[in-house]
Amino acid sequence: MPDRLPHILIFNPDQWRGDVLGHAGNPAAMTPVLDQFAQTEGVSFTNAFCQNPVCTPSRCSFMTGWYPHVRGHRTMFHMLRPDEPMLLRKLRQNGYYVWWGGKNDVVPGQNGYADYCDVKYAPPPERLMPNPHRLTDWRGDPEGDNFYSFYVGRSEIPQGESVAYDSDWAMVDGAIEQIENAPPDQPLCIYLPLSYPHPPYAVEDPWYSQIDPARIPERTPTPNEANGGWDGLPSLMKGIYDGQQMQGWSEERLRELRRTYYGMCARVDHQFGLVLEALKNAGMYDDTLVFFFSDHGDFTGDYGLVEKTQNTFQDCLTRVPLLVRPPSGTPVTPHVSNALVELIDFPATVYALTGIEAGYDHFGHSLLPLLAGETETHRDAVFCEGGRRRGERQCMELESNASPEFLYWPRLRLQVSEGPEHTKAVMCRTRDHKYVRRFYEQDELYDLQTDPRETRNLIDDAAYAKVLASLKERMLQWFMETSDVVPHEPDRRQ
Repeated sequence: MPDRLPHILIFNPDQWRGDVLGHAGNPAAMTPVLDQFAQTEGVSFTNAFCQNPVCTPSRCSFMTGWYPHVRGHRTMFHMLRPDEPMLLRKLRQNGYYVWWGGKNDVVPGQNGYADYCDVKYAPPPERLMPNPHRLTDWRGDPEGDNFYSFYVGRSEIPQGESVAYDSDWAMVDGAIEQIENAPPDQPLCIYLPLSYPHPPYAVEDPWYSQIDPARIPERTPTPNEANGGWDGLPSLMKGIYDGQQMQGWSEERLRELRRTYYGMCARVDHQFGLVLEALKNAGMYDDTLVFFFSDHGDFTGDYGLVEKTQNTFQDCLTRVPLLVRPPSGTPVTPHVSNALVELIDFPATVYALTGIEAGYDHFGHSLLPLLAGETETHRDAVFCEGGRRRGERQCMELESNASPEFLYWPRLRLQVSEGPEHTKAVMCRTRDHKYVRRFYEQDELYDLQTDPRETRNLIDDAAYAKVLASLKERMLQWFMETSDVVPHEPDRRQ
């Protein structure tokens, strides 16, 4: 362990897809802070992938370094139990002052937060704008085409405020206040799991107006008879498409939805800059290990869909931004890396740089060699998984008490059925191909070089038989390597 532990900033927006970054080549993305960060401070990994495409399973994975299957974290209601490892708790046990401001979705609410952080920040509620999730006026008629679209649009700024002051703004302000009042002679960990750009899609000016709709790249088209339809694609996607009632949306209207999402990302980029500036003003920045990453992505109109799914693995859902800057004294060559990496590499990097012993087996690989520019080789494949077996009633998320009035009803109504839609599925993705193994319905195989949009399922194409066989073998090897973890502490045989 080094003589002096670095401070750590974990800036963790929710549902930010990996292609909405200016430095990754998106002409419409307004991300100047992240762009400058990648150019001069750290490394941006543009081929970073989550291990599950929804919040809780992904967070359980990146806080442990375990894949979801290791301990069955495949639902929104199965979080890390007290006997399971968790990065924040490990940091606290090793001398860190841990400040947590933002959403949970990782440890059981009934257990509290005392083991995981010194402060679980709760801002004064009086000033906060209501969360659009809890409002209904913007949704319109339940039979209309906006009821399940998650689309709000430009947010109004209340009189007397300079921004639409919601929970994210309050958390950022709380983090800045904590940085300004950091405990002396103790390393500080700031964990900021924000809500944006998770839909509902809503954002205020100036971020809304910063986005030029004409510069937004074309979306992945909605399957139809002219382009082969839904055949070969996961049935959950078609089921959600039918339920979201957006079939009549024009391209202009969908572009406006995407513009709003891009504006949400622009706002988060600005907030990230505010926290970095606070670290600099406090004289802490040089000694801070900085992470910026999302838990998963978002459809944002791709395939005619919005929001996300639990068991489909399109790049728009599984590829996420990941930017890392080590503290001074640790070698770094700022650049944009195209190495294949996974979010489980996040805790491995923390352990490697701090010298803290994990004390358990995990499956992450430290990113330090990539940060130093020593190599661009890291992983030959990345993996993601989700869904359930038939009969796994505990995985239906009945705790959501979903009804047709619920925003997520088009997806959740399928998760409680025993049709094939919510089937258990696993992705193995290399640089050139993606294979998805499914129960109860057709597998998938995509050639990412000729079909980066993943619209043509080649699973039955004889020309790809050798590719398919190699990906199946790679998936089997992965399952054997990661199927369990043996505790480091042996029991007494007595």
